[in-house]
Amino acid sequence: MNNTSIATNLAAVRQRITDACARFGRDPDDVRLLAVSKTRPVTLIEAAIDVGQHDFGENYLQDALEKIQTIDRPGIVWHFIGAIQSNKTRAIAENFEWIHTVANTKVARRLSDQAPAPRQILLQVNISGEAQKAGVAPAELPPLIESMLGLPNLAIRGLMTLPAPGEDFEAQRRPFNRLRELLDTTRERFGNDLEGFDQLSMGMTADMEAAIAEGATWIRIGTAIFGPRGNQPSVETL
Repeated sequence: MNNTSIATNLAAVRQRITDACARFGRDPDDVRLLAVSKTRPVTLIEAAIDVGQHDFGENYLQDALEKIQTIDRPGIVWHFIGAIQSNKTRAIAENFEWIHTVANTKVARRLSDQAPAPRQILLQVNISGEAQKAGVAPAELPPLIESMLGLPNLAIRGLMTLPAPGEDFEAQRRPFNRLRELLDTTRERFGNDLEGFDQLSMGMTADMEAAIAEGATWIRIGTAIFGPRGNQPSVETL
């Protein structure tokens, strides 16, 4: 993969977003592209920055911190999209503006206590009920939010999910539809207590059109931009 390939791939992904928005009556400005840069070298990330990509998602903390320290470019926003261990909340709170995977009160309180500035928080929902995946069950979402209201450094902005793969387009849409409905009912329930609660982080390379059809505001794309991944780093497992 080289710089020209990154530019070509990003242009193709952006066109997919534009085409899907036109198909489903969405404003392309309401769908933001999060480039999933986990395990990718700094050179490829910088190539993406050079052609206008500003938001990057990382799963592996140590790998991410090395990149954040190396890439000193204005306007770059780092998103943490991996599972969160309690003993690593300080580094996450200090280095990531967006955190997509909050799923329990203990982690939320630690992030609030340790963040040097307000952080944008998405709550991870296990919308497909898969035992091997993280996230709260939909029924557990209201108590989680109630426990987080008033935490000073957290802005609860919306929901995130990683659903089970769908066999076809309509099957892909169904879990995204459930997450959108959950966002709507949660917003109605909490009213002004959840100001700005309007974000949906859902959809990847294989199902981004289905996610856009159902209201995604963040599309998490890695393979379509950076190509297939090799082995993930062994320095840590989150």
